[in-house]
Amino acid sequence: MSISTLDLAIIGAGAAGLYCAHFASGRTSAYEVFDEHDRVGDSWRERYRSLRLFTPRRWTSLPGLRIEIGRFAYPTATQLADYLERYAAAFAMPVRTGTRVERLSREPDGRFRLDLSTGDETFAERVVVTAGAHRRPVTPEMAGRLDPRIRQLHSLDYRGPEDLAPGPVLVVGAANSGTDVALEAAASGHDTVLAGRHPGQVPAHIDNPIGNLMSEIFIRRLRNTTIDTERGRRWLEEHRGHGVNLVRNHVTDLVRAGVRQVGRVVGERGGKPVLDDGEALDAATVVWCTGSVPDHAWIDIPAAFAPDGVVQHRRGLVEAVPGLAFVGLPFLYSVASPTLMGMGRDAEYVVTQLLAQRPALTAV
Repeated sequence: MSISTLDLAIIGAGAAGLYCAHFASGRTSAYEVFDEHDRVGDSWRERYRSLRLFTPRRWTSLPGLRIEIGRFAYPTATQLADYLERYAAAFAMPVRTGTRVERLSREPDGRFRLDLSTGDETFAERVVVTAGAHRRPVTPEMAGRLDPRIRQLHSLDYRGPEDLAPGPVLVVGAANSGTDVALEAAASGHDTVLAGRHPGQVPAHIDNPIGNLMSEIFIRRLRNTTIDTERGRRWLEEHRGHGVNLVRNHVTDLVRAGVRQVGRVVGERGGKPVLDDGEALDAATVVWCTGSVPDHAWIDIPAAFAPDGVVQHRRGLVEAVPGLAFVGLPFLYSVASPTLMGMGRDAEYVVTQLLAQRPALTAV
């Protein structure tokens, strides 16, 4: 077992973590990034293969290295994963892969202790948690009462149509991931039903040059809708627990694909999912696209959380625990905070504020 000491520990080597590393690199040499995956970017390689982002090239690229896609293109999850890996290598970032932080706690002297899966221990003056906003799937209680012959999976576990059992498919949740899965299921020959509240849609078709340029306007609006504004606070309250507008997929796409759109799934009868109009649906597979939340069970610092488990912060900084911060959480500062379009600004603010709190340690 080895023991090391850092000025700044960054937990998670996704885009948010690499943004933090970029802004830390000019301010301290005693920092390190920890990631449980074998390769940088693996969290994106675990997503369904057909996933394409909504973020244009300009907002996808991290500082100093442009992602290698066309001017008006949008990256796939795999392209983004490979880009993040190249980014970390290009700037020789101190990323320790294959190393899970099993417990984060605070010592009596105020330092943070990281118990690592390797058996090593690291002590840090400051910590930024960038472990992701979509770690633990959310499914309704009634899912456990469905007929066990129905194959069930969450969108976090879905990789492609080979995961679907022969026969009808029910996709629950009509936001972006739900419509992606429904369209793919229909294209694979399954009778497909999409259940859930329609979240609205972006009117432009983003997959052409004009739509790409128009998306810049939409992105600026998201970035400017911050917690400091009345509009931002109202948006947060109105959209709490709901998916964002459809961006790439439109209702007309679902109609053309033959996807049947229905209301909400509200219960179970005879082992079958039941809609709000009382209809019981036959399904060989149910894909739950019902949201996901961060997993902070490994953080043993109670003062950082409200009684309901939500992180208590101001622009990512945990005021009750000096030296601790988060980046990448929903609405950390703006609507765009959990996206590539907003997390860079959040990372710069958080790292700058953290490293200004106390003098940095010398490199070890």
